[in-house]
Amino acid sequence: MKKERHQLKYRSTVCLNCKHPLDISDEYCSNCGQLNSTKKLAFNDFFNEFFAGIMAYDSRFYRTLGVLLFKPGKISKDYIEGKRVRYANPYRFYLSASIIFFLLWTFPQDLESIETPDVVIPSEEESARIDSLLTIERENNPALDSILTKNKTAKALIEKGVNKKKEEPKEKEDVYLPEVQLDTMSFFNRMTRKVTIFNSHYEETEDKNADAALESLKYSNTTLNHWLYKKTVDAHEFIKNPGLFLSYFVSKLPFIIFFYLPVFALFIWLLYLRRPFTYMEHLIFTFHNQTTWFVMFGLVLILEWIFQVGWITGFAVLIFLFYLYKAFRRFYGQGRVKTILKFIIINIIFFTLAIVATIFSVLASFAIY
Repeated sequence: MKKERHQLKYRSTVCLNCKHPLDISDEYCSNCGQLNSTKKLAFNDFFNEFFAGIMAYDSRFYRTLGVLLFKPGKISKDYIEGKRVRYANPYRFYLSASIIFFLLWTFPQDLESIETPDVVIPSEEESARIDSLLTIERENNPALDSILTKNKTAKALIEKGVNKKKEEPKEKEDVYLPEVQLDTMSFFNRMTRKVTIFNSHYEETEDKNADAALESLKYSNTTLNHWLYKKTVDAHEFIKNPGLFLSYFVSKLPFIIFFYLPVFALFIWLLYLRRPFTYMEHLIFTFHNQTTWFVMFGLVLILEWIFQVGWITGFAVLIFLFYLYKAFRRFYGQGRVKTILKFIIINIIFFTLAIVATIFSVLASFAIY
C-alpha cells in the first residue's frame, strides 16, 4: 500500500529540487530521482526518514556539511522548499554529529581515568642502607633518638585512643518501623520514612542485595520496595564515585537532547505563529542549528587538544551566536530589529527549558540506572 506522500493528488508538473518538467504520472523525477510530491512534512515523514538508515551517507554528507557551516539558514530553507535530495537527512545527520561530539568530549576523560601515578618502591638494598644510616645517626645524636622515641610513644597513644573510640558503640537513633505501621501514614511520609530506614540499614550492613535486605527488615518484596532500596544503594555508590553517574548521564545526552529539541521547536512555532511555517519546518531548522553546534564545538575540542589553549571556546561561542542570528534572518526573512528581539527571547526560552530538562533528565537517569 503506497504511502500518503506518493498519492497522485500531491504530484507536481515540475520537480521541486531541480525544476525539471514532470508529468502527473511521474512518481519520481527522471533527472534527479527525488520523489514527486508537494505534500507538507508530517510526523510520519519524520519517522520514515529517520529510521531509513542512520549512517547512510554519500556525497550529500560533504555538501550538507559545507552549506551548514558557511551558509547559515540556507540548508533549512532549501529543505522546506523541496530541495532535499541534495542534502543528508537532518535527523540522521544530527544524531551522527551528536554521537561523534560526545565521543570527542569524553575521550580525554577516559584517558585520564586509565592513567596511574608513578609509585617509586625502594629496593631491598636501598631500604637496608637507609636503616643503617638512621641507626648510625641515632647513635651519634642522642637527642634525635629521644625525639623518635617520644614520637613513637605519642603515635601509640593516639592510635590507642582512636581504637578505643572505634570500639565504643555509637548511640544511634532507632529509625526502624514495621511495615504495618508505615501503611497507616500518607504516601509521601511513608516513602520518606522507608528511604530513611533503607539508608540506615545499608549504612549498618552495607548489604547491596535488595531481596536479602528486605527479608532482613521483614518488609514485603514489592517492586516499589525493591526499587527504593536499590536507589538507596546507588545513591551511596554515586557519592563515593560521582564520575560513575556522570559517565552514564553523558552517554545518554545525545538522545536526551534529541527529545528536548521538539519541545523547544514548539516554542519557536508559537513565537513565529504568524509566519507561514509548519511545526515540522521549525523542527528541521532547530535540528540543523543544533547539528552546527555539535560540529563547531567538536572542532573546538580538537583544536584545544592540539594547541592547549582555553580562549578558543569563548571565541567559538561568539561565532555561533552570530551564526544563529544570520540563520534566523535568512530562514524567517524578517528585519534586523525583529530578528534580534526574537533571538533574545528564543535564547531565554532555550536556557530556561535547558535547566528544566537537565533537572528532569538527571532524575530520570537516576531512576532508571
